[in-house]
Parts: sequence; structure tokens; C-alpha cells
Amino acid sequence: MNRLPVFAAVLLSVSLCAQAALAAPGDLSKKPNILLAISDDQSWIHTSAAGSPFVETPNLDSVADSGFYFENGYAASPGCAPARASLLTGQHHWMIGPAGTHASTFPIHYDTFVDLLEDAGYKVGFTGKGWGPGDWLGGGRDRNPAGDEYNDIELGKDRKKGILNNDYAANFEQFMSERDEDQPFFFWYGAKEPHLAYAEEQHSDSARAKVEVPRFLPDTTTTRDTLLDYADEVSHFDNYLGKIMAVLEAAGELDNTLIIITSDNGMPMPRAKATGYDYGVHVPMVIGWGDSSRQGTRIKAPVGFADLSATIMDTAGLGVPKQFVGTSLLPLVNGDKDELSYDRAVFSGRERHSSSRYRNLTYPQRIMRRGDYLIIWSAKPDREPAGQPQEIIDGELGEPHMAYYEIGPSLIKRELLENRDDPYFKPFFHLAVDRRPEWQFFNVVEDPDCLNDLAESSEHAAIFAEYQQQLTATLKKTGDPRSHGYGHVWEDYPRVPGTMRYFPKPDDYAE
Repeated sequence: MNRLPVFAAVLLSVSLCAQAALAAPGDLSKKPNILLAISDDQSWIHTSAAGSPFVETPNLDSVADSGFYFENGYAASPGCAPARASLLTGQHHWMIGPAGTHASTFPIHYDTFVDLLEDAGYKVGFTGKGWGPGDWLGGGRDRNPAGDEYNDIELGKDRKKGILNNDYAANFEQFMSERDEDQPFFFWYGAKEPHLAYAEEQHSDSARAKVEVPRFLPDTTTTRDTLLDYADEVSHFDNYLGKIMAVLEAAGELDNTLIIITSDNGMPMPRAKATGYDYGVHVPMVIGWGDSSRQGTRIKAPVGFADLSATIMDTAGLGVPKQFVGTSLLPLVNGDKDELSYDRAVFSGRERHSSSRYRNLTYPQRIMRRGDYLIIWSAKPDREPAGQPQEIIDGELGEPHMAYYEIGPSLIKRELLENRDDPYFKPFFHLAVDRRPEWQFFNVVEDPDCLNDLAESSEHAAIFAEYQQQLTATLKKTGDPRSHGYGHVWEDYPRVPGTMRYFPKPDDYAE
């Protein structure tokens, strides 16, 4: 595997006696290890491998340069907990009950690939953020579904505001030190970054000039500074990826480890995270394994979290469980298959995200990406997609347009709400909070910002109808409660951890 100087310098201090015999990719005489590196809230476009001029990810790039870069990787949900639960179970979020929504429980009867790997003799563990937010104890489990927890070693006080106090690499090193000799392992490196909050720094004019502002956000100094704070946290995630890879190198395990790099959902900005738009569900996705003969392969076909789950099981030689709905990418990684169909479909969806509506009402969406197009079904278009605009605080109705809790509390949001009547900000405010049609349809190759809805286009009527039919048929086939007339179950799953907010009853709410 090609190495970049970012973590090569770390390796200079590692004794050569720590090196062990390397196994060739796919050599099952020594079970392959698996490292999953998952950032928290990062859109696909924000890596240097994707061409971003203001986000630097040299370690991710190095894995992509020696392995596989998936241009169209899709998270299973635009929110943390359901995306991570879908990845763990290999199923669509609507198939796994309360684990498929935000801040609820993760019932023990849903098998995870972590449990199946451990049953097969793997040592399993995680550092940082595993599955969550949610209550795994309430689901009957005795630990986080991501494995045994390694979060004891901290960075200390010398870190930026917003950076988790976790020395991810040192915690991984502890995990490795407890492993039996030659025992295969699965490790989940779950950075908290680039999740809000941020350092809220003022950056230089030269740094600001490099920022590419999405067309759905106002192009202001505040927006550019916030995106630079976000980029700093992406770089923190990437820096510790390099340090963890250095630990693997020192243990002689790097070339026998399947490395998967991704994020749980898109960036925590208006019209991105917690939405079905491309910036909410289109995430980085890279796979590396040893000295691949297909170095630097870029895959255009859409690939989803369910495919990653199937790949992990297949790589471990355990086969893909029947309940897993994805397709293993191992034949592609091994060189037994040259390409995937660009016309294959991948799916995502959401229900509740934050506490942002009366009685924690959801905003249900189902999403499908296939070829150039993204289709979104919003099953309750009468509800506010960004959450209700006003909350009740200490029994009193709060200020108008100061809630919208589906949008993360960034400086961008604050500026947008405070200036919502300004002629420049007004269109961006309405893009972020206005109600949306039941069906939306976008060519995300031409329009990654998802501003040109093609659902009413006569030119696209036939292909739009085809996508509607395919998404609807898939939801019914896979048992989505929304498609079978009992979507109310999503309102009944308890919201366990996190802030509970109170909102006025909507005029059209039926008890």
C-alpha cells in the first residue's frame, strides 16, 4: 500500500522488531482484519480526493490512491443513529424497528456484523462514537453495538474547541495490545468530528477565498469561516486515520487489513444533514486492502451502507447473512469483477431526527439514488422539514423562527435566521425551512445542490414514474411500515437520550 509522509514520520519511531509477516490480500490462511473509519457529518465532496480546494485529507487520499474510491457512496440515513444501525445490521433503516430512528433503542434481536465477527473469533472494539445516540441497554444489550469500548485515553486540554477529548490512535493501540497473538480483529474508529460545535474562528482572507460555498447557502464571511472550521475537523479525523494506520503498520497488520473509510451522513448545515438531498446522504467512501493490483480505481456506480455490511462479512469468510440486503464488494476489491452497474439502486431514509416537533413527530423520507438521478418521497409533506419554527419554553411561546431544530446550531443557521427578512438571505432561509412536495426528483450529476426539481418536468415524466415505481416496490418488498399503512409506529418509538423540547400543537394535528 502506498504511504504518504503524513504518517510515515510516525513510523520512523517504530521498532522494526514489531513487524510481523504480511498476509496477501484475500489470503484466508490468516483471517483478514477490518478497520472501519467513520467520521461524523461529512458530505462526499469534502475530501481532497474529491477535489475540494479547502479540505485536506491526505491519509484518506493515500488509501484511495492504492485502493478504491467510490464517487457515489450513500449513507443509509441523513442522521447518525439510523445510519449507523443500518450499517451494523446490513438492513435498511425501516427494517430494524426503533434502531432505525434517532435516539431510541437498539433491540438485541437484530444481529450485527460485529456480533457475528466476534462469534467467529474476531476481537471487536471501537473508539470515539460507536452506535448512537440511543439506548443500547434499553434494547437488552450489555455494550454498544459497535463492540467493546476503548475511550479511556484522552488528549488533554491542548485541543481546539469542538474536538473530542479522545486520543483515537492511543485507544486503538490499547485495543491492539490486548489482542491475542494472530487473532483477527474488527475495529470501529468513530471520530466525533466534524460534528458541531466548532471553534468558531475567524480565518484569513486567503483561506476564505479557497472555500466553495454550496448554492443553497448564503456566501458570507460567516459561511466561509464555518466551512473552514468544518474542514479543520475533517482534517482532524484524517490525521488520526493516519496515526491509526501507523499503528497497523507497526503491528505488521496493515496489508492484511481491509480499510473502509466513510461518514454517517452529510455536513451539519441547512439543507444538508437531516435532509434527503445529496449533501445529506452522499458521503465519502473509500476501500483499501493491501497492495492491490488495481490501485487508484474510481467507481462511479452508486454504493450504499448495506453493501459495506455485506463486504465486511464476505471479507471475513463468513458469507452474507440472508437478512442483509446489500451486495458484497469483495469480488470488485479482489479483481474478480471489473465494475458495478451505474444503473444499480441504493437506498436511504429517515424518520425522527432531533426533538423538533410536537410530541416528537417525525419527518419521514425515503430516498433512492440510481444512475444520474435521486428521488425523494416525503410521506408527510404537511410537516415542516426543518422542524417547527417556534418552541414552548417554560410554558411560554418562544420567539418566531428561532427553533427549526432539525438544522444544527451552526453560525450559518444563526445568521440565516436572524437575517431571514433581508433580501439577500431570504431565498436561502426559505430553501432551508419551507415545506416540500411529497415527491422530488433531481439529476444530481448536473445539480448536486438539488435546486432544480424535475418531478413536474414533462421531459422527465417517464423516468420519474419509473423511479417512483421502483422505490415504492422496494419499500413494500422490504416491509417498510410507511408503505403498508402503519407508519404511525415511528411516532411511538421512545426518544430516550437527548434534549426534549416542547412545541405548540399544529392546527391540523389529529389526536
